[in-house]
Amino acid sequence: MLTGPDPATDERPATADRLPLRRRLLPVLALLLLAPWAAECSWGGFAIDGFLPVVIGLAPMYGGAAILIRETARRLGAGWPAIVLLAAAFGVLQAGLVDQSLFNPGYLDDTQYADTRAAAEATLVPGLGFSLRQAFDYVGNHILLTICAPIVFVESFLGERRRLRPWLGRTGLAVVAVVYLLGSLLIFSSPEGRKNFLASPLQLTFAAVLVLALVAAALLPFWRHPRPRPTEPPSAGRTGRARRAPHPLWAAVLIILARFGTDPTPGWAGVAIALALAAAVGGVIAYLSSRDGWGQRHVLAAGSASVVSAAAFAYLVPPYSPASPAAALAGDIAVSVVTVALVGGAWWRLAAPRPTVLRADRGPRSRPE
Repeated sequence: MLTGPDPATDERPATADRLPLRRRLLPVLALLLLAPWAAECSWGGFAIDGFLPVVIGLAPMYGGAAILIRETARRLGAGWPAIVLLAAAFGVLQAGLVDQSLFNPGYLDDTQYADTRAAAEATLVPGLGFSLRQAFDYVGNHILLTICAPIVFVESFLGERRRLRPWLGRTGLAVVAVVYLLGSLLIFSSPEGRKNFLASPLQLTFAAVLVLALVAAALLPFWRHPRPRPTEPPSAGRTGRARRAPHPLWAAVLIILARFGTDPTPGWAGVAIALALAAAVGGVIAYLSSRDGWGQRHVLAAGSASVVSAAAFAYLVPPYSPASPAAALAGDIAVSVVTVALVGGAWWRLAAPRPTVLRADRGPRSRPE
């Protein structure tokens, strides 16, 4: 999907950067906090007074998962298809085994989204007792908002040398894994997390098998050795313009169309349209990413589109819990400000020229970060 420069062409071993601890941990901390904010706050799920508790409370689980997924893919030299598959596995794990919202028909009954239950039950899967519409929304939002968008933002703020390389060593990964497990256990055991619901053995088995299948697919060697991007000039009879990737904003437009084109039609027809549209847009993005000129700005445009669209429509949806109009509006405005800062800052960071240093033997040279 959101493929960028390929780490497989880098001859250096995929090990954590040998930088001061503070610099190595800064992107880890940013991803740890950004993942829960993007997952639960960016679309208006909480008023402004709920931002800090949500980010702190869910950072171990959401942020920990984002870090582990990102580090796993980068250590393997895998690209965005592997990250998307691991993100889907996390979405199923979270909704199917941890809070079990996927199988709990009354999960939203104590929120301002209780009226969505009837629409969800219109697409119940026989025998497994979950809504395919809800599954698409839950897992899709975890892919786009919880995992992919935060990784794209943080990596876009980094220099080229650090963008596709691991940030943590084995000890750091072990610590994050423990933090993630403890955060998930807290949600599983909390009355507000799992809401005292326990899925059936069949449902739990189905979710576990699906998680394992997605992880196995993500770890296939196929994703670790993508075909190198061609660097030679266009062949005779073909124009360079025809082979180059389009403007980055087109990638954002495709993602936004996919997000909002999946909502209008209810029932099984709506699910079929949503799945077909998501597959079509994913295929187009994958095709465009193989063209010359596809780079991190394209990745940023595609990865940030889901957060931008969520922030734009945050003004139209209520938070989970009732809040005063002033608090809800303040939260929506804060979401807009944070989103503009993230997108604008990342775009500026990618457009900023790299500093040059003079070398007596070879003359001016761009200095990587």
